[in-house]
Amino acid sequence: MGTVLNVLRRSTLARHTAGALAAIAALYFLTTAVGPYRDLQIAQVAYLTCAVAGLTVLTGLGGQISLGHGAFMAVGAYTVVLITGHWGWPLAAVLAAAAGVTAVAGVVVGAVAARLHGPYLAGATLAFAVGLPGLANYKPLTDLLGGQNGLTLVPPIPPESLGATFPLERWQAWISCLGAVITLFLLANLVRGRFGRTLRASRDDEIAAALSGVRVARLRIAATVVSAACAGLGGGLLAVVATLAAPGAFPLTLSLQLIAAIIIGGLGSLPGAVWGALILVYVPTWASDLSSSSGLSHNIASNLPLAIYGLVLIVVTLAFPRGLQGGLRDIGGAVRRRVLTRRDRAPGPRGSASTATSGPTTTHPGGADEAIADQGARPDDRGDAGGRGERLRR
Repeated sequence: MGTVLNVLRRSTLARHTAGALAAIAALYFLTTAVGPYRDLQIAQVAYLTCAVAGLTVLTGLGGQISLGHGAFMAVGAYTVVLITGHWGWPLAAVLAAAAGVTAVAGVVVGAVAARLHGPYLAGATLAFAVGLPGLANYKPLTDLLGGQNGLTLVPPIPPESLGATFPLERWQAWISCLGAVITLFLLANLVRGRFGRTLRASRDDEIAAALSGVRVARLRIAATVVSAACAGLGGGLLAVVATLAAPGAFPLTLSLQLIAAIIIGGLGSLPGAVWGALILVYVPTWASDLSSSSGLSHNIASNLPLAIYGLVLIVVTLAFPRGLQGGLRDIGGAVRRRVLTRRDRAPGPRGSASTATSGPTTTHPGGADEAIADQGARPDDRGDAGGRGERLRR
């Protein structure tokens, strides 16, 4: 047991692998313990986690504002539907292709936005988010992309080994959760390496990073590619869960919700991406259930979920300025310090041993440790030092 703990303590890859396996086991038991509706919600949290995690790497660690991740999710969703409908590839290959095609789109967007900063970068990505889903309504592409109604996807059939009555919703949740765990595992190892360090350096001081040999423009393009690939995988999983890819599924509000998720969860924190995805899925659902059971008029009840959702976001932002993950880290640190303080103040052999000697411990050449008691004596009160002090005073 001690050997395993030492390996986990020293190896980042081993810790992330153990965390991924633990997450897979926990999600397996969770999805088998709930019903089909909850499985669909878990699947939604999973594919949103992919997109939010990629965005938190780009914005939280790289300092680049992106309002176009909803469009990257649309690229991944349409790629899954088109490849499945025309070539019938296996699902794993289709999802990998969705991430790859979106990464290529990320190269184009990253090359354009590499030299932009602040509102200019936000405006460029905003135009991408607004314009790309509208291509489905472009007349030459209507037959290919399905127009406003979009394209439908045949749901993935669970393997026969799981049984004839295995719920489709649980199978979709398993696929989405596995994609989210793989995404978090790869990003966690990536940001703890050289790529993450240089990305933080360019975020903190671009000029100093450039003088240190970091190619900032190339690094920003790479960060955009990684983030876009994660969003494309999330969009592909969305198409698998919703069995549909349509322009209405990727509005501008989706990109804004992803930005809100990384802020609420915690900028630059991968666990914060999970918290943000949970809030995106469960808070609106809870608000809708509350408004439907409140007995209010139709006009008030229809607007109540949006008001509750906004109120929750404001409260969380004010209570945890560094996001939920930062707030939990601060609370854990405060509890740990309090426990250590109480343990140090507790009476016992440790406390009595610490007060047995009032002076520092020195090591002599012979190897023995001897406690030297310092009772406030001045140098001129002891031995030769006292003689020198007396002569100086005279």
